[in-house]
Amino acid sequence: MEMQFFMPMRPPTCTHQEKRVRVVHGKPVLYDPPAVQAARSKLTAHLAQHAPEAPMIGGVRLMVKWLFPKGRHKDGEYRTTKPDTDNLQKLLKDCMTEVGFWRDDAQVCSEIIEKFWAEIPGIWIRVEEV
Repeated sequence: MEMQFFMPMRPPTCTHQEKRVRVVHGKPVLYDPPAVQAARSKLTAHLAQHAPEAPMIGGVRLMVKWLFPKGRHKDGEYRTTKPDTDNLQKLLKDCMTEVGFWRDDAQVCSEIIEKFWAEIPGIWIRVEEV
């Protein structure tokens, strides 16, 4: 199976790394702050429209282009500032798991991730079984 799609949106800049800890009955409990919850909801809603009928089985190659509003930058210029690509990917892959692209994001054995400034912001995704 192979699929690709574009989700026009302002990509979220908060990441999975922003989890917080609180102590409940003397034990630490991780939770998402409101900004991360909002980013998770936004990604999940957009991804659900493109989810496959059945989860992919076996190894998966994931290619993602994060396209941020260009502002004073040139269209197509690489974004070399935060957030880091690995932090962006973690939240995205968690959401893709949740909506059923695969059973476990450990199946992603090949990744190509790029981030750019772009005239049309969004996230372009290509997923294929390998």
